[in-house]
Amino acid sequence: MLGEFLHEPRVAYFSMEVALRSDIPTYSGGLGILAGDTLRSSADLALPLVGVSLVSRAGYFKQTIDADGRQHEQPAYWDPESAARRLDAKIAVRIEGRAVWIGAWLFVLQSDLGGRAPIILLDTDLEENRREDREITHYLYGGDEAYRLKQEMVLGIGGVRLLHALGFEISTYHMNEGHSALLGVELLRRRAYQPVQPRGQTPGGQTPGGLTPYVSYDIPSVRALCRFTTHTPLEVAHDHFSYDLVTRLFDDLIDMQTLRSLAGDDNLNTTRLALNLSEFVNGVGSRHAEVARQMFPGYQVRAISNGVHPYTWAASSFHDLYNRYVPGWCHEPELLMRAYSIPSVEIAQAHAAAKRTLI
Repeated sequence: MLGEFLHEPRVAYFSMEVALRSDIPTYSGGLGILAGDTLRSSADLALPLVGVSLVSRAGYFKQTIDADGRQHEQPAYWDPESAARRLDAKIAVRIEGRAVWIGAWLFVLQSDLGGRAPIILLDTDLEENRREDREITHYLYGGDEAYRLKQEMVLGIGGVRLLHALGFEISTYHMNEGHSALLGVELLRRRAYQPVQPRGQTPGGQTPGGLTPYVSYDIPSVRALCRFTTHTPLEVAHDHFSYDLVTRLFDDLIDMQTLRSLAGDDNLNTTRLALNLSEFVNGVGSRHAEVARQMFPGYQVRAISNGVHPYTWAASSFHDLYNRYVPGWCHEPELLMRAYSIPSVEIAQAHAAAKRTLI
């Protein structure tokens, strides 16, 4: 099954959450809904994309309300084997000085127009890992700062490595929000070089004072590969990690001076890292792009307005109605402007049928 997706270069679309189906809790809200709709649209258009996300075995949470009106949250467990196929490849990422092994599941989005989009769901719940590492991909947005950074290392760094291990040829990396910005760190690592041997360096690769020789990175080539979509124009919504934590978890993954120059001096700001490593940056609406440019002066943030996948969000009664009066609507949503010509009585009937189904 995987082989059908390996014959051409693909855009790798990274997102911490993706709404695959309503009964698969790999999303928490709008970001995941839009990610899922983007991938569904790519399947409709037979675009060469591959999605990368976390398996989130325990989901975001199930909400219950008690007799006093208080909210309680419980894990929303799901079995990936019920909807996806386990892949054979495994890779490791060193986190906190130890190898954390990452496997993957293949979920295929099937378009009603015939296209198919592969989604790779990363999973650390493997026998090779210690218990705490097996849970890294369990809880969507769960845990403390360290847990979140580990998740983002698995998504960004592990995602790039696993795509290569599976045989994908990637033409472009698209970061959907800053959670996946660490993919840029992995791409930099793959393009590291030592341009000039420091004076006085010993044959063993260390300077006489014991310092690691200067390492340079091909930043322009990484920027040429990357695109970035930022979603929320609030500072609190952008991930920040202390460099003490980064140093403890990264295990010499990248030269810290270089990382600070790309992600900020005070802490690792994943949005700023993505901005500095992406050739094209967009907000999700014209007003949002304007606000984002004010938040991050000096960066060109373009606007691509949010859209939904119309076939997914239209009730079946409206499917039938649009198919009769607006053929091709699910392939070209702009055609829905013609819906004004549909007789009002038929719209009312379709609406009533949708309401009965909902109730």
